[in-house]
Amino acid sequence: MTTFLIADDHPLFREALVGALSPLFADLEIKQADSLESTITTLKKNKNFDLVLLDLNMPGCDSFLGLIRVLEDFPGLPVAVVSASDSSQVISKVMSLGAKGFISKATPTDTIAEALKQIMKGNIWLPEGYEEFSSENCSTINVANLVAGLTPKQFKVVKLLQDGLLNKQIAADLEITEATVKAHISAIFKKLGVKTRTQAVLLLKELDIE
Repeated sequence: MTTFLIADDHPLFREALVGALSPLFADLEIKQADSLESTITTLKKNKNFDLVLLDLNMPGCDSFLGLIRVLEDFPGLPVAVVSASDSSQVISKVMSLGAKGFISKATPTDTIAEALKQIMKGNIWLPEGYEEFSSENCSTINVANLVAGLTPKQFKVVKLLQDGLLNKQIAADLEITEATVKAHISAIFKKLGVKTRTQAVLLLKELDIE
């Protein structure tokens, strides 16, 4: 049996994709998720997925964070990004981070099916004319690895730092003490290899996490 996970927060798109792909694969099972949290939970509960179709803009994803998290937590699991954001910059970043393919949401379903079959064979799939973006960007990969080392709570803290919040405001927002916030910030600086809030925020900007 072939098993896919469609991770997208638009139920109509998920259902349309399920209906379109099901006749094109023999013995296919498709599961669904609508956020980064539910995607991680579903992947942990089911170890037999052949491929994940991942949207970049689900709740919790923060642009490329969802892709970074899935690739970090489930190494070896092929991930195809399926997104309406199909600029050359997005495609380049997605491939540099380790996705096995990029599929625009405007792609015909029979082409999507062929793309998924190619990815499951171990190949890279990109829209026609974008083959050059399969090469790796070392700077992007290094930053992604650093960000992937943050815990979910630490990432929430660094996001609030990015919003310009003070420690007191972060503590109130996350319902934790200021001492805990300071401990998180110290750990964040150590993991990211930075010394200031500004440097931490600039690292996130390099991944277009805003």
